[in-house]
Amino acid sequence: MVIESRTLTNCEIADDGGAVSLGFIDAAGRSTSLKLSLNQVGALAMTLPGLIDKALQARYGDASLRYAYPLQSWAVEQSSDPTQGMLTFRTVDGFSVCFSIPRAQQSELSEALVAQPAQVTIRAN
Repeated sequence: MVIESRTLTNCEIADDGGAVSLGFIDAAGRSTSLKLSLNQVGALAMTLPGLIDKALQARYGDASLRYAYPLQSWAVEQSSDPTQGMLTFRTVDGFSVCFSIPRAQQSELSEALVAQPAQVTIRAN
């Protein structure tokens, strides 16, 4: 069964935190929702960025395109694991993602951020 969404309406978390419901209006105008376990939501979150990139590339016929999120803020924190840090990026509209990052990679990242960027070809969309 294929359900076509017209509009997302609300997203809710189960009282015990074990599931997420995504509410939407379908193509026929009916209100409905999709309930996913926490593990399924995590898998979906990992899958969506790649799907968005592939959809953009297919739509415009350009394999170099990526969907870029405008960065508003970032935070570096210590993980409960002393060998790992946590790096969180946030956008203006509330999207955020947190990565665990080993100490060695933190140093590599800081060096890459201060290095001269590679020459790139800029294309307007």
